[in-house]
Amino acid sequence: MEHLQYPNESGAYRTARNALLEEEIKLRAQIEAVAEKRRALPMGGEVPQDYVFERIGKNAMPEKVRMSELFGPHDTLILYSFMYGPERKSPCPGCTHLLDSIDGAARHLGQRAAFHVVAKSPIARLAAWAHARGWEHMSLISTAGNSYDADYFGDTSKFSKGIRAQHKVPDGEDWDETIFNVFRMSDGKVRHFWGSEMAFAPPAPNQHHRAGDLADPLWNLLDMTPEGRGDDWFPKVKY
Repeated sequence: MEHLQYPNESGAYRTARNALLEEEIKLRAQIEAVAEKRRALPMGGEVPQDYVFERIGKNAMPEKVRMSELFGPHDTLILYSFMYGPERKSPCPGCTHLLDSIDGAARHLGQRAAFHVVAKSPIARLAAWAHARGWEHMSLISTAGNSYDADYFGDTSKFSKGIRAQHKVPDGEDWDETIFNVFRMSDGKVRHFWGSEMAFAPPAPNQHHRAGDLADPLWNLLDMTPEGRGDDWFPKVKY
């Protein structure tokens, strides 16, 4: 394989870089192999009900919307659970920095699949936050008291005892959680297809679960740098 050479680089640098490139090529192949296996998953379980959410309608007033209606013209629906419940004074900074990036991608994503951000706060609060943050392309909807969060692990209420311990959820307490869930409409039925369950896998030592990393440009850009992500740095809502 013929490689690049940058000005004044040493032979030791090029040897190490070429070896790293070989590993990056293997990683590319592994990422695609995993994506192929994901696409080949059998269809998951049918959703237990046609959940009713709340969104801001075309007349700028709250309106009810069923899950089956969220697909629009598509057969695939992606829902991202945003940690911004009514008990929170401000949204989760991890979710917020991710959504800052996804808002730009959403204008393109909508050409291929339906995408919505769901959270437990009232729809007026979600709309106000989206406006303040400058999110113009994402659809934020409220779970409006339905059981979607519990059923699809957008909160901790149905965590097993082991996962509660892993996530350090105290007995008698529950909070909202972040997760991507993908659904498919087929023959008039909505079925679950995939969820970002990496968040609930045993974590690597001294490492965040990285369940949403493939959709997160911030962490991927930092991984390109000599300093990396840092041992204790985490994005904030405001700086």
